[in-house]
Amino acid sequence: LGGEPIAVDAGRNDGKLIAQLQTLVAQKPDALVQILGTLSVIDPWLKKARDAGIPVLTVDVGSTNSINNTTSDNWGIGKDLALQLVSDIGGEGNIVVFNGFYGVTPCAVRYDQLVNVIKYFPKVKILQPELRDVIPNTVQDAFAQITAILNKYPDKGSIKAVWSAWDIPQLGATQAIAAAGRNEIRTYGVDGSPEVLQLVADKNSPAGADAAQQPAEIGRVAVRNVAQLLAGQTLPRETYVPALLANKENVSEIIKKLGIG
Repeated sequence: LGGEPIAVDAGRNDGKLIAQLQTLVAQKPDALVQILGTLSVIDPWLKKARDAGIPVLTVDVGSTNSINNTTSDNWGIGKDLALQLVSDIGGEGNIVVFNGFYGVTPCAVRYDQLVNVIKYFPKVKILQPELRDVIPNTVQDAFAQITAILNKYPDKGSIKAVWSAWDIPQLGATQAIAAAGRNEIRTYGVDGSPEVLQLVADKNSPAGADAAQQPAEIGRVAVRNVAQLLAGQTLPRETYVPALLANKENVSEIIKKLGIG
């Protein structure tokens, strides 16, 4: 499209991200695209960019300072994943939830949709307290937390499912469940990481479903939106890229569509 990208990566370090945004604002680029981030951390700097006359666009960030946000339909993701979970457990039972990143908009939307769905299934209960997934060492931490929960609830049927807003905690949870021989418990997550989709494809794995996003397509759409904006076109507030819900029945088709392995 003829643009020159200035790409920076904070490595999920908030302090580094703020410093990078500060530098970018000072450079006054033709547009700024922020991908993910905790809203309370990044929003003041997105406002500074907007106030400096820099068009701000985002990916997976619901900021009022963004002209356009390109994202998966996280409302649809949350609803569809929750309905899959409820269906798989027969509409009743205890579920374990990882909810460590509610400050990240997509995670909050997916969690809220889970809650919205299960309130119509009164026999489905979220065990309290909810678990907090972490970065880094996400897989190892999820493994340890789920192992502890399984020891607390040792009886078969006492836990029906484990839900997380992304699928790296799901990976650790799935490994812990398999290691404990509790494969009657199903795990659910979001993103479509190849290793998790391979677990969903394994009929003996506890991985029940993974809502696969299309990150490459999201990136392409976001860049096209920048080009359209700079050409004088009006953008919608949100641009949605569909996700693909992979379950035990259709996962091979989803893997093929995503071009994974």
